[in-house]
Amino acid sequence: MLAFLLTLVLGLAGCAPASPPAGSQARSSTPAPAAASTPGASPSTQAPGAAGSCSGRPTPAETEGPYFKAGSPERTSLVDPGMPGTRVVVSGRVLTLDCRSVAGVILDFWQADASGAYDNAGYRLRGHLTTDGDGRYWLQTIVPGDYPGRTQHIHVKVEAPGRPVLTTQLYFPGSARNQQDPLFHPELLMEVVDAGDGKAAIFDFVLNFR
Repeated sequence: MLAFLLTLVLGLAGCAPASPPAGSQARSSTPAPAAASTPGASPSTQAPGAAGSCSGRPTPAETEGPYFKAGSPERTSLVDPGMPGTRVVVSGRVLTLDCRSVAGVILDFWQADASGAYDNAGYRLRGHLTTDGDGRYWLQTIVPGDYPGRTQHIHVKVEAPGRPVLTTQLYFPGSARNQQDPLFHPELLMEVVDAGDGKAAIFDFVLNFR
């Protein structure tokens, strides 16, 4: 955990993103096979997450909201040149209820920009990626702004092979409007630390199957 987080910190401090997961692939590709006897999963020790370890409890679902747009590009960075906002690397694993990592999971992210606005005409701050053979994901983006009625959050759809899609949202600890947002869920708080000129955030998704 510490070594992985240090890698992210050094990558941000050097203003160059770390290598994306080796298993990253297009949405239409066949998901990467898993290494264990359980289909789609491989053995894993307790992994870092919102509470620092695998809880064994399924990640809560949340509303999709009005701004989802299908067909996002495959990429591990949502940051465009000159884009304003604090850089943040969001990373972690996708796990089962018994804390096994799941390969070949598609995570589709979308969010507001630093001023709280969504791009509904194109795909700015929208993109999807695929977990690697260890169930890990890595995304470079910016800290989103809040807007009337909502605190800072990142939307995500988590689609494991042959399983229902989990739609949820990730939140930032210490955000002034968390407690005023009716959708805010403390179990969806990321672990966030300062890292160079930006931040590093960790969240492990736990899907509702073994």
